[in-house]
Amino acid sequence: MTTHRIRVGIDVGGTFTDAVAVDATTLDLVGQVKVPTSHHHQDGVAHGIVEALDRLLTQTGHSPADVAFLAHGTTQATNALLEGDVAAVGLLGIGTGFSAVLTRRLAALAKLELTPGKRLPLRYEHIADPDDGPAVRAAVDRLKEAGAQALVTTEPFGVDRPEGEQAVAGAARASGLPTTAAHEITSLYGLHKRTRTAVVNAAILPRMLATADLVDASITKAGVTAPLMVMRCDGGVMSLDEMRRRPLLTVLSGPAAGVAGALMRERVSEGVFLETGGTSTDISVVRRGKVAVRHATVLGRTSYLNALDVRTVGVGGGSMVRVAGGRITGAGPRSAHIAGLPYACFATPGELRDATLTTVRPLPGDPDDYAVLDTSGGRYALTMTCAANALGRVPEGDFAHADPETARAALAPLAAALGVDVPTAAARFLDAGVDQVKPVVDALVREYRLDTDTAVLVGGGGGAASVTPHLADRAGMTGRIARHNEVISPIGVALALVREQVERIVPGATQEQILGVRAEAERAVVAQGAAPDGVEVEVTVDPQTHAVRAIATGATELRTHDRAHRADDTERLRLAATSLRTDPSRVRVLAGTPAHTVYGTETRRRFRPARHPVRVVDADGVVRHHAADARVEATTVAGAPEVLARLVAETTSYGDGGVRAPALRLLLGSRIADLSGVLDPQPLLALARSELRSRSADEPVVAVLEVRT
Repeated sequence: MTTHRIRVGIDVGGTFTDAVAVDATTLDLVGQVKVPTSHHHQDGVAHGIVEALDRLLTQTGHSPADVAFLAHGTTQATNALLEGDVAAVGLLGIGTGFSAVLTRRLAALAKLELTPGKRLPLRYEHIADPDDGPAVRAAVDRLKEAGAQALVTTEPFGVDRPEGEQAVAGAARASGLPTTAAHEITSLYGLHKRTRTAVVNAAILPRMLATADLVDASITKAGVTAPLMVMRCDGGVMSLDEMRRRPLLTVLSGPAAGVAGALMRERVSEGVFLETGGTSTDISVVRRGKVAVRHATVLGRTSYLNALDVRTVGVGGGSMVRVAGGRITGAGPRSAHIAGLPYACFATPGELRDATLTTVRPLPGDPDDYAVLDTSGGRYALTMTCAANALGRVPEGDFAHADPETARAALAPLAAALGVDVPTAAARFLDAGVDQVKPVVDALVREYRLDTDTAVLVGGGGGAASVTPHLADRAGMTGRIARHNEVISPIGVALALVREQVERIVPGATQEQILGVRAEAERAVVAQGAAPDGVEVEVTVDPQTHAVRAIATGATELRTHDRAHRADDTERLRLAATSLRTDPSRVRVLAGTPAHTVYGTETRRRFRPARHPVRVVDADGVVRHHAADARVEATTVAGAPEVLARLVAETTSYGDGGVRAPALRLLLGSRIADLSGVLDPQPLLALARSELRSRSADEPVVAVLEVRT
């Protein structure tokens, strides 16, 4: 069943702004448009966003009232930092004695280099007493006279005792300048890194506020009543009000949109996502159904910004082949786009007649070994896309599909120069490209300990077919191209969940404190529009750093999906057996809920205990969780507290490293509650009880436990 309601995702790129409409019920793509990004319009990128929305609604026959969800991703914050186009920041340091020494050192943040030769415009003023209103106002006046356009207040121990930062920020806001306290941006310890993160946030604040106001006003004027959301760098979205407070969260959000699309639309639970454009490939990880994030490097320094862990390789669909001494020496980093040349595979057969191979320098100072074709109709680049089409790796209907015969004709002069046939030349060309990508993928697989039995390579972006299929063959992994790969980023924006992360340093955290952090994260996503009944919260407690982290995600509405395409029992069993690498006859159904089925088998090893690998498969036939050796038990909400207490007691490990509770996941309703980030048995059980709260007593619950050694 479909409805007339749609979810709209808009991805603002450096050159084009892409917009898609997704049916709010089936999540099927129902429309897509592309318009030039309006950098130079008086309304900036806001104009292009509204233009894309207007064209999309016209194309799909929808009205603004049909828009149930609207979100956009933007590179504006990233570009501002890369180009050094930032506001001057006034930093108000607080403290006396040794604290004053520490904060005065922060004036050195003015040495942060934005671009070669251009440093962060920062002015510093010191406040001894945060409650001295006249002194604060005088310091703010001096900063304004020096050209400050945004203010930051900071104080040692401001995370634990924020009153000083709050008092100065409150007085400073009377100046009319955007003002933030450092503890509001991050609550992690480390005065220098915390302040640096807040300062960089402030540097882009005025520009992002202006854009937010323009977009908000334009969308409202267009008649859209759905709240406007903005893509975060960790794969979720946030409300416009939250973006106004922390625009830094949009930095590096470009690649996050693509992996969000892979996660939500392709239902990847374990694998590597490769988003390939014309010039480069962004590589990121999905592990156990979640995107991999880490503290990002901003302006060459680590920050407290949690962003997608993305590695970029200079190989894309437009990468040109390099030839020397009768052999292929590389692919890229220059692309046809940079060289200003058309792809040879998109020429007509007549235009390629009598083509001759020559080498050029794409740009002054480049090596002169990039191969091109000179023809009577002009000059063409030989690209990775040409090679992929020549080998038939680009499926019909793909954004990058060309006639394979034309692609083979384009590669014929290269093959002759190498002394091989066309398929061999094409394969060597792709080898040269993917050989640069494979070490990065291998490193990510090792680093995140991906389960190679179930990990898949998923290709997105317009150039996906030029990298992912060949790489999958070389790596011996399963690979596929995402549906509608050329618009996977705006699809990711349209499908992304509201996300919020709360992180606190709490030495010896009690159950109440851990539950408090969890509740704070849950309240934050609900405040941004997430439906309370669908919020999921993952809690991690790090006993070494004393960090308590809660990541809450939720949809802005309770989603209902079309059930017509769902897998039946036989299909799910077959998929589970494939993932378990065994025959279906050896697989048993261990437990289940209406949304998930747990399958397991047994593997015996000589002189060692048997293992019981498990797969959790959802109604669509997607493996949502896999464990190499797990214990599974079914119960009800009413019986769960007693059952879980027994199971945790039986599977908790004790050793030199301390107490280690099992990695616990609960299948409950439509979701999998991941409690594996907690090592202490009592807080673990307290969190489990919080997940069961307000649910029907007879509702089924399945516990999946993995013993930690």
